[in-house]
Amino acid sequence: MAARSKETAKQKVVMLALWSIPVALGVLALKFAAWWITGSVALYSDALESIVNVIASFFALWAIRISHLPADENHPFGHHKAEYLSAVVEGALIIVAALLIFREAFFALQSPTQLDQPWPGLAINAIAGVLNAAWAWVLIRAGRQARSPALEADGRHLLTDVWTSAGIIVGLIAAVSTGWAVLDPVLAIAVAINIVYQGWSVVGSSVQGLMDVGVDAEESMRIRGIISANAGGALEVHDLKTRIAGRATFIEFHLVVDAAMSVGDSHVICDRIEEALKAVIPSVRVVIHVEPDDEAKLPRGTVSVPFA
Repeated sequence: MAARSKETAKQKVVMLALWSIPVALGVLALKFAAWWITGSVALYSDALESIVNVIASFFALWAIRISHLPADENHPFGHHKAEYLSAVVEGALIIVAALLIFREAFFALQSPTQLDQPWPGLAINAIAGVLNAAWAWVLIRAGRQARSPALEADGRHLLTDVWTSAGIIVGLIAAVSTGWAVLDPVLAIAVAINIVYQGWSVVGSSVQGLMDVGVDAEESMRIRGIISANAGGALEVHDLKTRIAGRATFIEFHLVVDAAMSVGDSHVICDRIEEALKAVIPSVRVVIHVEPDDEAKLPRGTVSVPFA
């Protein structure tokens, strides 16, 4: 049953990543149409960012497929970190797009021009924004449920794109209403600055994953509680270590038992703890090092199963 559930979750994530490609292409077409109609540098910058979305969608699909491959001789711990590579590439592409936008905005600032047919172009861009918002919500929600960094990063990037598009539309309405053509390239520069910030955030969070960051304090306390509640018969737990690799959480700790306890009895305790962790934390990998009581770090006779 658990294996079937995992396979279903995998298929859902892969399918969403696959559908992200046609959605990104559709949004890209709409945004380039808006730019073509209006000649707006700000809308051009918005369209450039959509090119990044398309490329990132392909990378996300590749990374998600790789991350779901089973462990092999060369990758005994699995391929979970492949999703972080996708997010790093996406962040780098975002920054490249920002540099291209800066270039276009610089030239437009030299000779600002009034927009051609602004209202049809803005309407088309608004439709693209609504489509992006809906899909971003789907990806972020599914990414959190499946603990997929690539899917969630893709969704967060799209959400940033939505806010960018909204800001551009509001700004261009003001530019058309006031006749201040210079607002167009100024908006493009603001978009580029925002894109650089978002790109840096995406890269930063992905690098943390590649550096084997541990779970947060709240999750660590939850893990400790589960271990303590299911470690009856043991004397102590110490040296708890965790790390996150994509959707997988790796947990390692030392379990102190009476030196006279049999291997079989200590194994029963380990199995009980492992099953309890698996029931609460998806895709958990648990390593327990059993030690005799002379390895304890706390005084003998301490109540319950304390952490040292």
